[in-house]
Amino acid sequence: MEGKKRCTAVVLAAGQGTRMGTSVQKQYLELEGKPLICYALETFETSSVIDDVVLVVGRGQEAYVREQIIEAYRFDKVSDVVEGGRERYESVYKGLKAAVCDEEGHVFGGYVFIHDGARPFVDEEMLYRQYEAVGKYRACVAGMPSKDTVKLIDDDNYAVKTPERKYVWTVQTPQVFENSLIVDAYSKMMGEDCEGITDDAMAVERYMDVPVKLVEGSYRNIKITTPEDLVIARAFINGKN
Repeated sequence: MEGKKRCTAVVLAAGQGTRMGTSVQKQYLELEGKPLICYALETFETSSVIDDVVLVVGRGQEAYVREQIIEAYRFDKVSDVVEGGRERYESVYKGLKAAVCDEEGHVFGGYVFIHDGARPFVDEEMLYRQYEAVGKYRACVAGMPSKDTVKLIDDDNYAVKTPERKYVWTVQTPQVFENSLIVDAYSKMMGEDCEGITDDAMAVERYMDVPVKLVEGSYRNIKITTPEDLVIARAFINGKN
């Protein structure tokens, strides 16, 4: 890709995955012969878009991940493994500092792709669409139009509003930003109450007042959260629709 800007993937693998109901964290569960997180890492490893990867893991997992994931599966693009925080936003911030900042805190040029390690089916076409979009809009996230009607409810679970479905998208990852934009957003956010911030786009929307472009992801780009999701993932891998 001539004239391409440097792109770093920050892959989040520090979550506890309590809804999975297993003793093994979901990102390390075996999925058709290898750990779940390997699927996303394989896509980044072979991608012409992604130049390097920073992996954010849970406390005390660095050695295990280096030996059993990175070295065992030869993920040469993984340049660093860092310990995450208690909350997702803390893990993202630590990942960003490791990925796109020098020791003095200066931000490198380029783009960062923030991705949940529990989404195994990110693909090269998606990454390319987002690379093209972030160059135009500075901030973009993968998503797809909702297949379902969505109801907004009150505290008593009564429906209060039904948005038009054509305006409702479900948001996925990667979420992609200019390095300086997302670092500035998180730097501002970390000094305030982060309650209600559920994804990276919200940080940019709230603290930088920059609109975030929705870019086509994939209905296959599911997040593995419950045992039922594993059944769907196995079907995708085995070619079943």
